[in-house]
Amino acid sequence: MDMVIRFYNQHPHSRYSGIYQLSVPTLVVRDPDLIKQMTVKDFDHFTDHRTFIPEESDPLWGKNLFALKGERWREMRAILSPSFTSSKMRFMFGLMQESAETFVKHFLDKNEDVVTVELKDIFSRFTNDVIATTAFGIQVDSLGQPNNNFYLMGKEATDFNGFWKSMKFLGYQIFPKLYSLMKMRLFSEEVSNFFKKIIGDTIKLRKENGIIRPDMIHLLMQARKGQQIHEETGIIDTGFSVPEESDPAKSSKGNKSHGDISDIDITAQAMIFFFASFESVSSLMCFLSYELAVNSDVQDKLRKEIRNTLKECGGKLNYESLLKMKYMDMVVSEGLRKWPSALALDRVCTKPYTIQPASEERPLHLEEGTAVLFPTMGIHRDPQYYPDPERFDPERFSDENIGNIKPYTYFPFGLGPRSCIGSRFALLETKIIIFYVLNNFEIVPVEKSAIPVKLSKKHITIFAEDGFWFGLKRISSA
Repeated sequence: MDMVIRFYNQHPHSRYSGIYQLSVPTLVVRDPDLIKQMTVKDFDHFTDHRTFIPEESDPLWGKNLFALKGERWREMRAILSPSFTSSKMRFMFGLMQESAETFVKHFLDKNEDVVTVELKDIFSRFTNDVIATTAFGIQVDSLGQPNNNFYLMGKEATDFNGFWKSMKFLGYQIFPKLYSLMKMRLFSEEVSNFFKKIIGDTIKLRKENGIIRPDMIHLLMQARKGQQIHEETGIIDTGFSVPEESDPAKSSKGNKSHGDISDIDITAQAMIFFFASFESVSSLMCFLSYELAVNSDVQDKLRKEIRNTLKECGGKLNYESLLKMKYMDMVVSEGLRKWPSALALDRVCTKPYTIQPASEERPLHLEEGTAVLFPTMGIHRDPQYYPDPERFDPERFSDENIGNIKPYTYFPFGLGPRSCIGSRFALLETKIIIFYVLNNFEIVPVEKSAIPVKLSKKHITIFAEDGFWFGLKRISSA
């Protein structure tokens, strides 16, 4: 995080600058108008991410939506997009709600005034259970059954701490040909086989018994038979943070059957959403909870909105009411501004491109294969766009102030056609768990709480050095 902010601030009066990522020369674009030009208007020049781990080395990584390139990405994006429309989120809401109710019941049953918890642990268990039921069709209670295989395999799949695991990341950057030759995998054989078996068994069971469950696996099975259906997203959305997206039906050429979609393809898509939910979404929940604990006025105001919403719902939260909560959306939007999971967006120039000059500049010619970074964290913490950027201030996103946010200075879920397909999903499960936690508990500092948070240098993602230790204080009127 410090590095992204540092190279963003090195050339404050330039639209772009250059850095090296190890041996890879990389263009850093900091001007919002140029970011829009490259990610939206001229997207066809920057369609792909950099190759992280080749498909032949680890198919479960190389075949997922994030890693796919060109027309293969367009086809898979079009297939998966119906899974994340507003109507699908309404269905997912019920499954997420059940997981949230199980979550809070676990701590209410302890019958303690204050339960000390490590937030990353409990929220990763919640997100694990949500993705298990919505993507894999499996019901899991990872708080009640802490050592269930699904959670343990998920933890193993998303844990990249330690020397040798870090070398998997660095090795492909420093010695890509050697690592490709050695076929170094991201996921261990045990993890890969576990999730392949789950998907394979689920597909077989649904085929044999005619089971229909409108989730990601079902959509991919339908696409395999050429029965892909696109739906209107409807007027309800999940808030300010959802990026604008092109019509998924236009993302792929033609309406051909996708009979070449294998069980491995389906497993790879389920895995990437598991990966993102288990790690990135649980981190957002941690940082949000941290900010609510240290900004008690914000927490109190949000709880008041929660209580009012419950009264309007007759005591049972529904999908539409959650999405209409303005202050909830303001709080989550500010959390994503201050603590975006993706510290920077990466792209690769897929065909020659020229950045036209502005003022004293000369034309900049980018060759095919040039790496490009858009420094999300630097822009989100720039006082030019967000005064007093270190302050957690949801009012930045109020109806009165939201018009002051300069376009393309806020992109926690990316930009353009390659923005995060799961943004609605991530926002919905985040809002649901914050709703249920604050309705039953006050998030309070405890003796082990580190305030201000000190970030770990041992983790690839942003994480608290000694964990997020806080208390869930039971609210007697709950």
